[in-house]
Amino acid sequence: MRYTPNSINRFLLYKLPAAWLTGVRVSVINDLKCEVKVRFRWINQNPFRSMYWAVQGMAAELTTGMLVMKKIKESNSNISMLLVGNKSNYFKKATGKIKFICDEGENAKELINLTKVHKTHKVWLKAKGIDESGDIVSEFYFEWSCKSR
Repeated sequence: MRYTPNSINRFLLYKLPAAWLTGVRVSVINDLKCEVKVRFRWINQNPFRSMYWAVQGMAAELTTGMLVMKKIKESNSNISMLLVGNKSNYFKKATGKIKFICDEGENAKELINLTKVHKTHKVWLKAKGIDESGDIVSEFYFEWSCKSR
């Protein structure tokens, strides 16, 4: 798979249909960051008229996971990845268009480099959810484990 927004969004349709159906879409991916957008809609609402926490989690996880997947592919190494932990904080209702950003591409690259040397390694990556007015609505931390095969 090529790591472009279009190819990743097509990947979502076939491999992560729940994310695709709820409107999670990659808008930017490069060596340093991954950005995912999702708009508050009927399909992803909670009873309190805001975006359900699990939809926010899917979008945030995608930002960190795609950076790790991209770095594994670029390394040309046989490395597996697994999500082994997560934490989250919520600051305000998520309504409107929410942008999730993980700008820890260098940490993902370091994870892969350390995995090649030490066989197994873990790292925590952070994704922030920001609303249209620039306020942080949530932040997620995902612990990724990589293992050389």
